[in-house]
Amino acid sequence: MHRSAPRLTRILACAAVPVMLVAAGCSSDDSAPSASASPSSPAAGPSAAPSSAAPTPSVAPAKFAKLPDACKAVTAKTVEELVPEVKTKAGTPGKSSDVASRGSCSWNGLEDKGVKGSDYRWLDVSLLRFDSEQALGSGEKRAQDKYAAKVAEVKATEGAIDVRTSSAPGIGNEARAVSYSLKKTGETFRYGVIVARTENAVITVSYNGTGYAGADTPAAGELMEGTVKAVKDAVAAVAAANK
Repeated sequence: MHRSAPRLTRILACAAVPVMLVAAGCSSDDSAPSASASPSSPAAGPSAAPSSAAPTPSVAPAKFAKLPDACKAVTAKTVEELVPEVKTKAGTPGKSSDVASRGSCSWNGLEDKGVKGSDYRWLDVSLLRFDSEQALGSGEKRAQDKYAAKVAEVKATEGAIDVRTSSAPGIGNEARAVSYSLKKTGETFRYGVIVARTENAVITVSYNGTGYAGADTPAAGELMEGTVKAVKDAVAAVAAANK
């Protein structure tokens, strides 16, 4: 009886071995598949390829690359007609550190009519040109923005009275006329101003005057007619400078 007990123990131990092996095999079969075999792995999908950034669109080049001499933008004939007894026929240029982008010139004169008084006239032209820049936009768009701002600036002239605005067709791509009166030096000065845009350039012409010692103040219509002549000269001069 005592010798059978150890034998029974050995038989039970041997019988347990296949059970453990089967258990171990089941554990191996149930393990999760490797990451490389998974179809959802980032390395296996098409999204793993690096995406290319979209190219930055380029702005359209500016049409006009330069400006004319501002003092030659209005013809000598127009100056003589609008400014009688002009002091400096060649005009007085404004200061500019970049004449290819901005320039201005003015003329003035006083015509003495004896006992009928004196007529004073002033003509001024301003030229601005805008380049196309990636960070700022096309030259034409920049000129459009400046044109709108300049029209608003003229309309808001400090001290201006009887301000009137109207379109000015047939001048450049777009143009606006502004007329007003202004009191200074004890006299009433009347102004005719036209702001025009031609492609990437903005042109502003101001023509004003008054009467001294009994002379009549010029009529608004008369001044605006002169302004139209001068601004048309300037628009043509910008185009001619870029041929």
